[in-house]
Amino acid sequence: MTHFAVVAPPLPGHFNPLLVLARELGRRGHRVTFLHMADAAKLVDGKGAGFQAVGARDYPPGALKAYVDRLAKPTGLLGLLGTLRATAAQTDMLCRDLPGALRAIGAEAMIADQTEAAGGLVARHLGIPFISTATALPLNREPTVPPPFVPWPYDLSEKGLVMNKGGYQVTDLLMRPVRKVLMRHGAAFGLDPFADQGFSPLLTVSQVPQALDFPRQELPATFHYGSPWRDGASPVPVEPLNLAPDDGRPLVFCSLGTLQGARADIFLKVAEGARDLGVRLLIAHGGLLAPHEVSRLEALCEVRAFVPQAEVLARCRAAVLHCGMNTVLDAMASGVPLVAVPIAFEQPATASRLDYHGVAKVVPAGKLSRRRLKDALGAVLGEPGFAAAARRVAAAMADGGGVVRAADLIEGAVPR
Repeated sequence: MTHFAVVAPPLPGHFNPLLVLARELGRRGHRVTFLHMADAAKLVDGKGAGFQAVGARDYPPGALKAYVDRLAKPTGLLGLLGTLRATAAQTDMLCRDLPGALRAIGAEAMIADQTEAAGGLVARHLGIPFISTATALPLNREPTVPPPFVPWPYDLSEKGLVMNKGGYQVTDLLMRPVRKVLMRHGAAFGLDPFADQGFSPLLTVSQVPQALDFPRQELPATFHYGSPWRDGASPVPVEPLNLAPDDGRPLVFCSLGTLQGARADIFLKVAEGARDLGVRLLIAHGGLLAPHEVSRLEALCEVRAFVPQAEVLARCRAAVLHCGMNTVLDAMASGVPLVAVPIAFEQPATASRLDYHGVAKVVPAGKLSRRRLKDALGAVLGEPGFAAAARRVAAAMADGGGVVRAADLIEGAVPR
C-alpha cells in the first residue's frame, strides 16, 4: 500500500476527477489524502478519500467561497490580475505548509495536478516521488501549440509560431505573481522550480484524450493521454431525471458549469435561440440561479439545478457548453456535437481545439446573441459532419482506458 497525497486547485473541476482516481487507487489498497485549505474538505467528505487541512492562518472559514466568487465573475484585466494574485497566495501557503503536513500524515508519494505547481515542488523538496495529472488541457509547452488560455487556432506558419511565442511571453508576464512565489520557495529548497516545466519526470497522466488536443511534437515519453476518469458516481446529489415526454423535437442540453452557472443572461439567449429554432432545450444551472431567473427560463424550456449528466447526454442530439473540460469530456464520450460558448480562463483554448477537430461551432460568450445561437445550433444539428466528428472522438475515447489505465500507470511509475 502507498499513501498518496493529492494537491490540486480546490475546485470541483479538478477535485472531482481526482476523487475518481482516488477511489480507484483505494480499491487497490492504497490510501489517498487531499490537502488544501479547510473549506475544501466539503469537496472531499464522503467521496472515498481522506482530507488534511493546511493554511488555517491564511484561509479561515469562508475563504474558499470568496475565491470561487472571484473566479465566477471575470472582470477584465484588473479582475484577472486579482485572481492570479489570489492564486499565487494559495501556492505560497502550500509551499510553506505542505512539507510539515505531508510529514505528519506520512505521505509516501504525491499526485500533483499541473495547475498547482506547489505540489511537484514540495514533493521534490521532500524527496518523495510525484505524478503529474492533467485534469484540464495539458500545460506542457511547445512552440507549435498555442498557450492553453488563448482562442488561437493551430497554425504552423511563421505568423502562427510568432504568435505562440508572444503568447507564452505574455503568459509569463501575467503569471509573474505565481512565478515569483515559486522562485522564492525554490531558492529556499535549493531547487529549480521550473525543471521539467515543473512536471513529474516519472509520469504525467491526462484525462484529456489526444483526440481533443492539438497535434504535439515534443511531449516526453512519460506523458500519457487517456480518457475521462469516471466511475459512475455523481459528484453532486441529483434527483431522478423525469423529463417531459419526448415530443419528437431534438433534445439539446445546456450547462455553464460550477463557476459560471449563475450567468442568467447567457442561459436566456440560449433558451430564446433554441425556441426560435424549434428544438427542445434542457438547462442545468448547478443551483446558482435565483428563483425568479429560473421561472423566466422555465417559460422557454426545461430547467433543473443538477441532472445525471451522462444519462442526459446519451439522449441529446447536441449540447451548448461553456467548455469546462469535464462537461466537454462527457459530451464527447457520448458522441454529442457542441455549440461552444467559452467565457473565461482555459475555455477559449478548449473551444479552439473543439473547432480544430470539427466537433463544435464556436460562439464566444461576449459575442453571443439569440440569433447567433440559433444559427450555430442549427448548423451543428443540420450539418452531418459535426455529429460524425463527435462519433470519431467518442470511439477514440472508448479505447483510452479511463481511470483504470491511469491507476495502472501510476502504480507502475511509483517505486515500491
